[in-house]
Amino acid sequence: MAPVPLSPIKVGHIDDVQELRKAMPTTVPERFVRDITERPTLAPTPSSPNDIPVVDFFKLIKGNKEEFHGEIVQLATACEKWGFFQVINHEIELSLFESIEKVAKGFFMLPLEEKQKYPMAPGTIQGYGQAFVFSEDQKLDWCNMFALGVEPQYIRNPKLWPTKPAKFSETVDAYSREVRKLCNNLLKYIAMSLGLREDVFADMFGVAVQAIRMNYYPPCSRPDLVLGLSPHSDGSALTVLQQGKGSSVGLQILKDNIWVPVKPIPNALVINVGDTIEVLTNGKYKSVEHRAVTHMEKDRLSIVTFYAPSYELELGPMPELVDENNPCKYRRYNHGEYSTHYVTNKLQGKKTLDFARIDTKDLM
Repeated sequence: MAPVPLSPIKVGHIDDVQELRKAMPTTVPERFVRDITERPTLAPTPSSPNDIPVVDFFKLIKGNKEEFHGEIVQLATACEKWGFFQVINHEIELSLFESIEKVAKGFFMLPLEEKQKYPMAPGTIQGYGQAFVFSEDQKLDWCNMFALGVEPQYIRNPKLWPTKPAKFSETVDAYSREVRKLCNNLLKYIAMSLGLREDVFADMFGVAVQAIRMNYYPPCSRPDLVLGLSPHSDGSALTVLQQGKGSSVGLQILKDNIWVPVKPIPNALVINVGDTIEVLTNGKYKSVEHRAVTHMEKDRLSIVTFYAPSYELELGPMPELVDENNPCKYRRYNHGEYSTHYVTNKLQGKKTLDFARIDTKDLM
């Protein structure tokens, strides 16, 4: 039985970071100031795009045999060693990128009372507000969020789809259809990189669950004291991130216990492996812990798509990836139960995956 959802603390005007920034541009309220061990080290320059794994989607779908093989190897390395990569030549029209950024930014720039017509209800992560907040003394992220369930239709809450800005809903639907196609294809190639049948994930997932979340990070006078988004891994199978043009560099990933800043390649999409793929691959491909930091002068917009199996699916490591040298690391569980567990706990690195981990002592 799925755990009963907790009720997040209602975040009002006083905790809306855009309103705080307007009212007190040089002040950071105590509720946002992190303990000294959690504060970010702000690197003077981001990593070079060349340091980040890059997968050329064109070579996967239309490349010759040699190019295809090279990209499959690159994809496997990215998933195994990094847990994320950037996709270029993904075939999504750049005009759609511009349109989704325009409506997302347009929504965040609406008056507060207009945005509050779409509140994030207790026990959910859909709507406008701060997600993953469960106590009055919990530190808040320097971020405003707006999240929507997209597919399948039954997870949508039509009351939360805004009428402003114009064409918001049509744009989100058009963008989500294209990202869904990309995720389907990437999972096919990820399966092939593991030596599995290419349709194994598509057949297993059923009607995949898809959600979109828009994050807006206003400038912060003391970016060294706050986090834009707390460290976490994603509960999805794949996560697709588009960063708004002109945004500050904010994404950081934990690589070899060092927070590495990621500068997205223009017009590329940043993909990260979620907990679901880590479980299915028995830890061969790992979900990556990541966070967002803020900037003193520049804002940041990101548009994130989460792609996951049907809530009805029973999940566990695939038999092909379990043997005496790589014993089973995760128990079988219902994906809907894990999703409920994920959204009813605060973001704490990869702690939510403890839900599925088998204690190594149990293996002895």
